[in-house]
Amino acid sequence: MSLKVAFQGERGAFSEQAGYAFFGDKMSAVPLPTFEDVFKYVKNGRVDFGIIPIENSLYGSIHQNYDLLRKYNVFIVGEVKLRIKHYLLANYGVKLSDVRKIYSHPQALAQCEDFLKKLRNVEIIPVYDTAGSAKMIKEKKILDGAAIAGKQAGIYYGLKILKAGIENHRKNFTRFLILSRKKIIAKENPKTSIIFVTKNIPGALYTALGVFARRRINLLKIESRPIIGQPWNYMFYLDFEGSVADKVCSDALRELNELANYYKFLGTYEKGREVG
Repeated sequence: MSLKVAFQGERGAFSEQAGYAFFGDKMSAVPLPTFEDVFKYVKNGRVDFGIIPIENSLYGSIHQNYDLLRKYNVFIVGEVKLRIKHYLLANYGVKLSDVRKIYSHPQALAQCEDFLKKLRNVEIIPVYDTAGSAKMIKEKKILDGAAIAGKQAGIYYGLKILKAGIENHRKNFTRFLILSRKKIIAKENPKTSIIFVTKNIPGALYTALGVFARRRINLLKIESRPIIGQPWNYMFYLDFEGSVADKVCSDALRELNELANYYKFLGTYEKGREVG
């Protein structure tokens, strides 16, 4: 049985690679223009799952997707940590010395900054998607330009590799989240993600985090985001080890809910493995 899985970008995108790493051959890829489209398709049941990047190990969080997790009623049901390997791709017949323009997503360009600095007389042009840059130079038959994208994009669009492994650091991973409209509570190696807003009183965040510290629950990540319409007030995204089905965790969340002005459960899912 195939599973329709939505992702932002063109075929060959890193999100698609992460999807195949998680779902295997059961995945039927559904490329979409924007991250918000992915959330809408999941929420409306037009796909079985969605996959979004949430954090890069070198360059931090994708804040737009944190905000969309708050906005849409979908659940996190899995994660995968994909090794990001960047390739300089070009049409056949193009040599590195021919390249005068390099296209890619701004984050990919940043992740390859050390390589790009070594080039001379080359214009760096940001575009909306890594795989989209590969598709563009193929469809437009650009012979003085190259794209930075994943190897799979090169295979998919019939491009050759001018240079492999051009990322700044080999330990370059992006963490992707699997989204579903249905809540699925993982039993093996679980972690849980939530959102909460503290009351505007001294020590509120300290007290909120204390509900986990007293129960010796290991916190994995905390991320703050501004509350739209309330300048200088913030909501917190929190990941911790354990399941909402465990009494110690459910007791902590019940106490937190009593302390907080706002609380939202995002999901209990299996910790993702590193792939690629």
